[in-house]
Amino acid sequence: MKPASTPTQHPKLLFASGLLVLSMALPSFAPSVSNVYICKGPSSKKYHYKKDCRGLSNCSTDVYPVSLSDAKQFGRTLCGWED
Repeated sequence: MKPASTPTQHPKLLFASGLLVLSMALPSFAPSVSNVYICKGPSSKKYHYKKDCRGLSNCSTDVYPVSLSDAKQFGRTLCGWED
């Protein structure tokens, strides 16, 4: 008679099933925001979730709220201090 397999005998299967459970149980880590903040300075390339983000400290213009989709349409990417 063949002994019953244990979870330690199939670590890849156990790992894959654990990932499946986690992916269904955990909400997405992407924040659900509709407005972000941008600087309209000539060298500005980022958008920010918070108006007081460290990345906006050197902004040479005012800080403006815009929709996330507009910020992306302007070619902005997420600030490195925010991710």
